[in-house]
Amino acid sequence: MPRSFLMDDLLSTTARALQDADAVLASGIAALRAACAPAGKPDAALLEAHQTAAHGVAWLATYTEALRQMQAWAEALAGTGQFGQMESVIHQIAFGEYLAQIFGGIPMSQGEMIRLSDMGISAAPSAASAQLIANGNTNAARMALAELMQDNHGRATFGNVGLSEELDMIRDQFRRFADDKVIPHAHGWHLKDELIPMEIITELAEMGVFGLTIPEEFGGFGMSKESMVVVSEELSRGYIGVGSLGTRTEIAAELILCGGTDAQKAHWLPKLSSGEILPTAVFTEPNTGSDLGALRTRAVLGEDGYTITGNKTWITHAARTHVMTLLARTDPNTTDYRGLSMFLAEKTPGTDEAPFPTAGMTGGEIEVLGYRGMKEYELAFDGFHVKRENLLGGVEGQGFKQLMQTFESARIQTAARAVGVAQSALEVALDYAQSRKQFGKALSQFPRVASKLAMMAVEIMLTRQLTYFSARQKDAGKRCDLEAGMAKLLGARVAWAAADNALQIHGGNGFALEYKISRILCDARILNIFEGAAEIQAQVIARRLLD
Repeated sequence: MPRSFLMDDLLSTTARALQDADAVLASGIAALRAACAPAGKPDAALLEAHQTAAHGVAWLATYTEALRQMQAWAEALAGTGQFGQMESVIHQIAFGEYLAQIFGGIPMSQGEMIRLSDMGISAAPSAASAQLIANGNTNAARMALAELMQDNHGRATFGNVGLSEELDMIRDQFRRFADDKVIPHAHGWHLKDELIPMEIITELAEMGVFGLTIPEEFGGFGMSKESMVVVSEELSRGYIGVGSLGTRTEIAAELILCGGTDAQKAHWLPKLSSGEILPTAVFTEPNTGSDLGALRTRAVLGEDGYTITGNKTWITHAARTHVMTLLARTDPNTTDYRGLSMFLAEKTPGTDEAPFPTAGMTGGEIEVLGYRGMKEYELAFDGFHVKRENLLGGVEGQGFKQLMQTFESARIQTAARAVGVAQSALEVALDYAQSRKQFGKALSQFPRVASKLAMMAVEIMLTRQLTYFSARQKDAGKRCDLEAGMAKLLGARVAWAAADNALQIHGGNGFALEYKISRILCDARILNIFEGAAEIQAQVIARRLLD
């Protein structure tokens, strides 16, 4: 089987090439700083004027960090004698391809290629990078990886992902759950546009999904964010809707842990942890989108609490939930984020016949392409009542700050969901490519098909390692909004590419609703939009790089 590098040579070569990527990134940041922060502080107008270059630097930083985490993964496996043939081929292809894109052009989307010249810089690869660009991602390497993957298809991932023994056990547990309880039914739920059955939610609650990262003192398991990533990935591999059930609890719990009063923590966190209550996040409004600071929903304080008036949209799982983390404007004299407050707004779970029975609120379903298992809604509030003690933290005007504190965990979890969706696309494509015969042999034996399968596996591993790293940073108590944003940015693109290529492998059958890949494609598309659209995410990363 062809191998372009011996293991020791490969790791030393990729280590040297990583220095190249770091140097190019340093030049990109310096050029962006000169253009957009001439006085030392990033200028919003200049960042917008130089948006293409800024987003290019964000992507360059994302690629560089992804390669850095691949190097850390490879070296760790090599140190324990686990860096085998599959892992070395994945590592080789990853560096060969991403270095070629760094020096030749990074696809920010299907129609947007960013090159070094667009960022106002130029660079040439060193001998190590040139060797990897020439010999890393070859047809022979991709064919070798595709062959190894076909021999290894019993696993949920391809290659050793580098988890601890405990996390490997957790992954196996939730992989079995997804295989047994989710995958056989997910496509039917999607086609019928059905809510995920409550039996599934009850089982997840019993398995501890909702209390996974909530501290033990509040009824949770007090586990790591990395464990949350593993669980979210495996459940999303089964169906993105099931993998997303824990997202709203993660957001609500993080809000309460970071900004709630002692009484609010004691009251709400045990109920969230056990799954006794299900939360939903109520932030976005019509015509505001990502500009949360411009929202107009009002909360007016009266003698017996707050009265909420306004409209919200794209509210996931709104009907059957018990509490809303609701962002509203408490200071009518403000027009930006400074007048916003967060509420723990209680409501009665609805039924199919009466989805929103609580007085003062109404809602309607938004029909969507994918991500259907929890449904999306528009909500209208008119005289909706919230208890005074349900103002998060007990102080007005803290809502936007409180929300910002949740973005790290939310984006890490979204990146994990993206990895799961991408992995699902790969496994479905591999199954089809092995079983479908054309011109006397399996599709998987044709180089273009094998190359697609191999590149899916490589990019999934790149995103996976970047996501694990962001979670470990969070677990270590370090600021990780940059790393979480990178993982989400790359993961969303990788999930869409994997689903698109998997559908292409299916040919005309991929366009038929009866095939699972049609659902996976629709599910993958939302990942580039929610929890921060790709363009917003790149802008945030670029600004953060200039801090």
